[in-house]
Amino acid sequence: MLSTLLACDSRLTSALRLDPRQSARWGLAVLLAHSGDSWLWMAALVLLWWAGSPFWKQTAVLMAAAVGTQALVIFALKQAIRRRRPEGDWGSIYRSIDPHSFPSGHATRAALLAVVALGLGPGWFGLALSCWAPLVSLARVATGVHYLSDVLAGTLIGLLMGAAILALQAPLLQLLAFLL
Repeated sequence: MLSTLLACDSRLTSALRLDPRQSARWGLAVLLAHSGDSWLWMAALVLLWWAGSPFWKQTAVLMAAAVGTQALVIFALKQAIRRRRPEGDWGSIYRSIDPHSFPSGHATRAALLAVVALGLGPGWFGLALSCWAPLVSLARVATGVHYLSDVLAGTLIGLLMGAAILALQAPLLQLLAFLL
């Protein structure tokens, strides 16, 4: 049963992969794949906290805490599961720093951020991240650094973590205010 699922996953993943010689589509996929990088999001959230209104400062702190928590959860899961990334040449930084693919941290982070943005507002922000999140996930498969099941599992984890962050928003903000 598991071997049948893995074979199906491999076939679907291969069908979604792009050829790097398709420069326009490939370039867009690479840009989207990198747009979910944790360091990029943490830097953007620090800037948002630094330059933002009190609402955006609070949003940035909550999102940064969520991204940090997400990174730890995904790291622990990847170390426990240890599924190798698909074969490929692109993404050497990901392949050398983190050779494990399941679940996708980028897909988890993108879904998590979309849920939190939808819950906190404003509406345009939630809508923008909700449109962006599945594109990041598909780009991770298209560029060959994840299997389709990696991003599906990551998305599910991100949705659940986002809902948990929103449910625990008030006590989390109190804890973060105390720590900072």
